[in-house]
Amino acid sequence: MPASLMRLKVLLPFAVFADTPGVSRIVAETPAGSFGLLPHRLDCVAALAPGILTYQTQSGDEVFVAVDQGVLVKTGPDVLVSVRRAIGGTDLSRLRDAVQKQFVTLRDDEQSERRVIAKREAGLLRRLVELQRA
Repeated sequence: MPASLMRLKVLLPFAVFADTPGVSRIVAETPAGSFGLLPHRLDCVAALAPGILTYQTQSGDEVFVAVDQGVLVKTGPDVLVSVRRAIGGTDLSRLRDAVQKQFVTLRDDEQSERRVIAKREAGLLRRLVELQRA
């Protein structure tokens, strides 16, 4: 791999989603907006928001991957992207829909579940305190 190219690895919790050498540029979405990487950029770390990760291979092909929230780490020519979920595809509109339906909606459901669990935990703690007083 020439020094002017990067190696991109997209990691999921239990698998390697993609391991692509010869990447010339990467664009990812962060909570603050889009974030671009070129091979000679300084090492960095960025939090990723659910969105579309775009990268261009040495042959000029553009690849799109829908990713959930996670983190991007660039060290030298290596770029590691660690996310909860990823979906590959060529149809950009379908990938954007997948991000909205699967990643963002699921996150809302998770937040709702956490609120319910927190209420139950608070109720349990109140009952334990009442039992201690009795």
